[in-house]
Amino acid sequence: MYDILIVGGGTAGLTAAIYARRAGKSVLVLEGTAFGGQITSSHLVENYPALPAVSGLEYAQALAGQAKALGAETKFGKVTAAEETPEGFKVTAGKKEYEGRALILCTGASHRKLGLPNEEALTGRGVSYCAVCDGAFFKDKDTAVVGGGDSALQSALFLSNVCRKVTLIHRRDAFRAQEAAVKAVEGRENIELVMDSQVTALHGESALTGVTVTGKDGTERELAVSGLFVEVGQAPDNGAFAHLAALDEGGYFKAGEDCLTGTGGVFAAGDCRSKALRQLTTAAADGSVAATAACGWLDKR
Repeated sequence: MYDILIVGGGTAGLTAAIYARRAGKSVLVLEGTAFGGQITSSHLVENYPALPAVSGLEYAQALAGQAKALGAETKFGKVTAAEETPEGFKVTAGKKEYEGRALILCTGASHRKLGLPNEEALTGRGVSYCAVCDGAFFKDKDTAVVGGGDSALQSALFLSNVCRKVTLIHRRDAFRAQEAAVKAVEGRENIELVMDSQVTALHGESALTGVTVTGKDGTERELAVSGLFVEVGQAPDNGAFAHLAALDEGGYFKAGEDCLTGTGGVFAAGDCRSKALRQLTTAAADGSVAATAACGWLDKR
């Protein structure tokens, strides 16, 4: 029986483990793929305070090492079920079960991809899923954004302040974003709108050199861009915990900045919860808040 079970070993989960261990609680972190989360695939992280230039893998290894050095236990295993018990909570990962008095959900969210050949190989080499993270690498260069929601338009606006030109590609004839964002995009001279079109091919071997854009009528257009920002949504994997923590219409946990889920002893932190900004810094903040809240909840029992 652990004091705190943490589901997910990304920035939020490992930060929660650090704070919980410093508060003297026993902690188990369960991770299904790689400790550190999605950031491990980033070649360079430049927007984390005090770490101006570090690879995502180095960052993740340092964070996991810090949590382990403080005494947090870590195990690989994708949690597929969770339930409340008289003593707290029980989770199932593979064929094993683990129990804890409190539960912190840090399940993250994965970026939806285009599903094109070469996409994986060019990720981090021109293909990106975060303009705020990687936009500065494309200063004074030509880039493109795929998507039609608020995130896509905000990314295009952000990039237009950095890049020479931004092409915004959307598969429909109208955007799904707020009207203010649409007007702002339409008013930027260096943003070109390409509607009723999709990216159908990525070009380049060691780095992205361009993309093929195919219109609804079948016409093709080649764009020479060094950066492609994919903003077609994210997919949280929270279904297994919906009975313990309510989800919003997008599948994210309904938890605010306090990381409370509405179920005593259950907390949500990081990209898996409803929030405006999903970054390493906000995930770390969530982890510290959730762990502190969990420790406070345990101390009152």
